[in-house]
Amino acid sequence: MSGSIEQGTSQTHGNTHILHFRVRLPRPMEAVWPALSTPEGLGGWWTAVDVLEPRLGGTVALRGVGGGQVTAWDVDRVAEYTVEGGGRIRFHLEHDDEGGSVLRFTREVQGEGETEPTWRARFERLIDQVGTAGA
Repeated sequence: MSGSIEQGTSQTHGNTHILHFRVRLPRPMEAVWPALSTPEGLGGWWTAVDVLEPRLGGTVALRGVGGGQVTAWDVDRVAEYTVEGGGRIRFHLEHDDEGGSVLRFTREVQGEGETEPTWRARFERLIDQVGTAGA
């Protein structure tokens, strides 16, 4: 199985901009989870992490994004970070019938948000990162 990124959706509700993506990853959830829930993993494909307390209510500081709290945490399944001025970033992993996993991603931000092409490029790096880790 190779990774793929389905067409993202973008919605605007008042001043809130929401992006959704569904990303198929070539590795099982347990192998993908560290890329979404550790400083090393996130730094490898998205952004450097200055602080990450891996628990509900823990502190998070994402370089260039902002600082805030872990607002959802279900080990091997859900990581959600809500940061001041940077909105909400949610990673939700599910099993794929082909032995891999599916990432359901939501990015919610006030005002002008990041674009679909920006996140698509990030997810391509994520697919490469988890694919290489399994080699």
